[in-house]
Amino acid sequence: MRVAVLGAGAVGARVARQLLSGDLVDQVVLRDTDADRLAWVSRSLGDRLIIEHAPFPASLEADVVVVATPGGTQLPAVVDALAHQRPVITTGDGLAETVAMLKLAPQAQEAGVSVVLGAGFAPGLSCVLAAHGAMWLDHVEEIHVAKAGTGGPACALVHHRALSRIAYDWRQGQWARNPGGSGRSLCWFPEPVGPQDCYRAALVGPVLLHHAFPQAEWITSRVSATRRDRLSAPLPMLAPPHSEGGPGAIRVELQGKQNGAHKAVVLGVTERPAVAAATVAAIAAEWALTGRLKKQGMAGLAEMVDPVGFLHDVQARGLVVEIFEGDHAPT
Repeated sequence: MRVAVLGAGAVGARVARQLLSGDLVDQVVLRDTDADRLAWVSRSLGDRLIIEHAPFPASLEADVVVVATPGGTQLPAVVDALAHQRPVITTGDGLAETVAMLKLAPQAQEAGVSVVLGAGFAPGLSCVLAAHGAMWLDHVEEIHVAKAGTGGPACALVHHRALSRIAYDWRQGQWARNPGGSGRSLCWFPEPVGPQDCYRAALVGPVLLHHAFPQAEWITSRVSATRRDRLSAPLPMLAPPHSEGGPGAIRVELQGKQNGAHKAVVLGVTERPAVAAATVAAIAAEWALTGRLKKQGMAGLAEMVDPVGFLHDVQARGLVVEIFEGDHAPT
């Protein structure tokens, strides 16, 4: 078994490390345009790692491709993988790029391969939590996702820009356009993150969740932000982002009916976003290798995996899923 990981940043390097920590994958091909970064990563990953830096070889031999390059660069990698009929796991959370990828869904279906979109923290693990929470309801009416924290510099840049762009919520059968940075909502995340003010942004979560839950009447996604974040969003970043963000968290709230009565389900996870995203992407790649993905074609993790089995694998690697109850589950 050979996996190609494109991108050796905060997420990609950890994906390679997780895949090599087990015995399912024989080799990992790690590609990046930064030779120094590849050299630094390769020091700790052993001889089962093959590093390739630009200009890349024309051929890429792999059973599965994990795309962990910066936002705006993932679409060509997906196109190439489809041309060679390889399963693909993407980690991007850019709205425009993901919508562009979804236009390739017919090609993925025709090629008979699985393309998993947004296999990160949010989207990604948030989608699996939504699928898991939906199992407790007879009918899902609302899904509300919130995320706190960012991973590496590329992730921080995407979130910075998203706060100044149009956000899309699914509301009563149509897409509602709202300004980024609007819709303030106090969201309670698992400790140590705790309560955070969250706002609308140009996030891809509602698109993937609407694809998975077309019957839901209201789907939203928000990101935590400070006043400074919102005011500076239209401008270039005032300071370069950290090489890796600090603690982060996701919160997924579902509302619907169970036995005719209204019920709310709230789930959450706290972890450094780059660590969580790498864990999710690595597990998704392993599921693709072993034929455990539920469908061929293109979709998010909510449609691609059995949520119980996937969360079992996630928790086996140290991520803890929490259930909000009582006074700590605001709706």
